[in-house]
Amino acid sequence: MKFFNILYYLFITAIALIAILLLISVFPITGNFKVLTVLSGSMEPAIHTGSIVVVKPASEYKVGDVITFGKISKTQTPTTHRINEIKTSPTGQTFVTKGDANNAADLREVRPTEIIGKEILTIPYVGYAINTAKKPWGFALIIIIPALLVIFDEAKKIKDEVKRMKDKKTELSSRTPVTPDHDPGRDPGEKSPDESVK
Repeated sequence: MKFFNILYYLFITAIALIAILLLISVFPITGNFKVLTVLSGSMEPAIHTGSIVVVKPASEYKVGDVITFGKISKTQTPTTHRINEIKTSPTGQTFVTKGDANNAADLREVRPTEIIGKEILTIPYVGYAINTAKKPWGFALIIIIPALLVIFDEAKKIKDEVKRMKDKKTELSSRTPVTPDHDPGRDPGEKSPDESVK
């Protein structure tokens, strides 16, 4: 059962981590950090599909930086690509971006105001779990599975305690057998009714 306990605590830890990342991805964090899920393989192998990226706005961006840009909404998903070239013109600065796995650069140049932030951390495949948790049935699983595990663990503890008490009671009974000359409920110095008649 030791292996089960280790597995149990690892699972609970993973569920807690997913729940925290889910909250972080939904609500804003101090310092303008954002947690986003990568849904395509355009940045393979640097960033795998289903990874999460933590991004933060930077004071400046240079060629080679991985940035996330675009709008975040229910119908629009931002893009995470690498800066391939920086162009400067009288109207301002624009960035030419490209996915590492793509053969050509993106057609549309990115303006500084469109950049959400620079990638500072990537965690592979966790995005799948977070996206699942955002769905009603996925969110329910995050609550139901840990609850069932806790109930199972508590039921097992109660069962073990009842068994321990029964075993202890059986052991005590076997140590003090009741005989006609030995009554465990009588004081050793007290005479039996038969002895007092004599």
